[in-house]
Amino acid sequence: MPPAAGVPASGLVTLCAGAIVVAALYFGRDLLVPLVLAVLLAFVLAPVARALQRWLRLGRVLSVVVAVALGFAVILGIGLAVSGQVAQLAANLPRYQAAVRAKLDSLRHGEMLQAVDGLLRSFDIGGPGNQTSLPPLVVGGATGSVPVSPAVGPGAATPLEVVLGAAEPLLAPLATAGLVVIFVVFVLLYREDLRDRVIRLAGARDLHRTIVALNDAAYRLSRYFLAQVALNASFGLFISAGLWLIGLPNPVLWGILAGLMRFVPFVGTLIAVVPPVLLALAVDPGWSLALWVLGLFLISEPLMGQVVEPLLYGHSTGLSPISVIVSATLWAFLWGPIGLLLAVPLTVCLVVLGRHVERLEFLEVMLGDRPPLRLEESFYQRALEGDADGLVSQARRQLREGNGATLAGYVDEVALRGLALAQADWSREVLDPKRTEVIRRQVEVLLDDLVDTQDASSNADTSVSAATVPETWRHEGAVLCVAGQGPFDELAASMAAQVLRGHGFGGRVKPNAALDAAQIEQRLDPTRVRLCCLSVLEGGSSAASVRYFLRRLRRHLPEARTVIALWHAASDSPMLAALRAEGPGETVVTSMGEVVALCQAASAAAATAAHAAQERGTAEAVADALTTTPSTDGGKDARPEAAPNGSDLKPTPMACASRKDSPTRRR
Repeated sequence: MPPAAGVPASGLVTLCAGAIVVAALYFGRDLLVPLVLAVLLAFVLAPVARALQRWLRLGRVLSVVVAVALGFAVILGIGLAVSGQVAQLAANLPRYQAAVRAKLDSLRHGEMLQAVDGLLRSFDIGGPGNQTSLPPLVVGGATGSVPVSPAVGPGAATPLEVVLGAAEPLLAPLATAGLVVIFVVFVLLYREDLRDRVIRLAGARDLHRTIVALNDAAYRLSRYFLAQVALNASFGLFISAGLWLIGLPNPVLWGILAGLMRFVPFVGTLIAVVPPVLLALAVDPGWSLALWVLGLFLISEPLMGQVVEPLLYGHSTGLSPISVIVSATLWAFLWGPIGLLLAVPLTVCLVVLGRHVERLEFLEVMLGDRPPLRLEESFYQRALEGDADGLVSQARRQLREGNGATLAGYVDEVALRGLALAQADWSREVLDPKRTEVIRRQVEVLLDDLVDTQDASSNADTSVSAATVPETWRHEGAVLCVAGQGPFDELAASMAAQVLRGHGFGGRVKPNAALDAAQIEQRLDPTRVRLCCLSVLEGGSSAASVRYFLRRLRRHLPEARTVIALWHAASDSPMLAALRAEGPGETVVTSMGEVVALCQAASAAAATAAHAAQERGTAEAVADALTTTPSTDGGKDARPEAAPNGSDLKPTPMACASRKDSPTRRR
């Protein structure tokens, strides 16, 4: 197995570096949040700026300014719409108290609803006589009295302090927005310069690879973020239109909330559906409006997630589900609600960075959705753990995926490579006998399950190739797969025999014990065997033992062709070089595809030779029937026999020629 991908050597250094990064992200959020927002907005607006520069022939600076202005105009419009909708909702809340109270009274049973009612009373929402706003302070309690302002004493705040206190909550968002605008403009204006600096940091020695990687990452991120923004905006518009048709108040507010919360993975839509459903319960005396709202979300979210998104940019963001949950939790802890919205985009950036920067490859391994283990490694891992069901599920999934996936391909690319990994560990004395037996049992269960497996993706091709196999090659035992000495060689031989049977050959498995002098006569039938394949995994048998087995096979099966299958041996394998050095006539293959092709070629050659021999035999028989043999009895000419009706047959030209050259004619 390959070494750990991109993980630093010292675990303590990694832990300290991670702690420093997390602390920097947390304490520097006032600066980092605007910068990250600017970078993400730059990814979204970069295609717009390029389109303005290309199609409208605007200058570089003007195209950037127009793109930024359009983007922030949209954001400002959304903010104004949200503020107006929130103010309208706050003004209408007192009207909904009666409906909420009636529903709570109708559902009042159990301690939970009583607790909810108490909570509502604590917020001055329910209960008779309660008011939603405080009455004005009056003098003497008389009707028509003039409200009295709070007394101004020596410790009261000055007007300037009051203004500053009221403006302080607004200054922080405005300052952040200003920093974001400035950052976006400069990132878009100097994106080539920033790219060159990143190239310098990433690796100027391999410019071609670095530039291709950065351009690919920038293009993919821009396309993904722009598509995500467009889809979420479309989702918000669809929800707003649907809620407006249903008759729910403030549909624009709930549509914007739904579009924004779709940036939050998994739970975003669940959070977005709660406020409109509660409002529907408060507005409608019955339950129909709430059910319509819930049905709208239940239909629109799967439609967007399972149909529209895969059509536009694939089925996945490139993140594993567990990494999405962890990243959302981490970024929400570091940066609050804005971190929750930016969790997926930021994690996508980290995965792309890990995909193209070798030192950061561990980011893709930890956060990406690519399988952490190769198929053959997963095969070996499941067999090692005794997970036969996992092996069967993996095989069925591989055969079901199509795209040319066949039983031969699965055996060649997954199963045999997995056995080669197990054999390598056994040769290094890592596997004990108990664990070796566990692996053997699990793979045997897999082979039993795949006995009736058909090559669904290539049934037509397999049937055609099987129909062309000569009859002598279809008999049981026509192709022998004899195992070597290794503990997993017999399993590899069983896989080979099963694949050959699927292609129409009479494959049969023989253990290594069949080559013993006492058993070879009983177990190997020279009259039936057409090809013998010695199945060997490197590390289980030595080159000398393979040569010995090969000599015994050739001595007992002189008419059969012998082949050595050294499964998936490396090109620089010493054992492969030693076997091929035996002579140019030695046939050594390393894959199942080569074995199948060799059997097909050998059977076709045998069929051609048999057909040619049959034609030669037929021609000789015809010639013998038409040719008259000269007589040596008394020197007389050979006469044709009398016809059935008593008339003589005329001699053929060949008979005439024979008569001219006969001894009687020469005398």
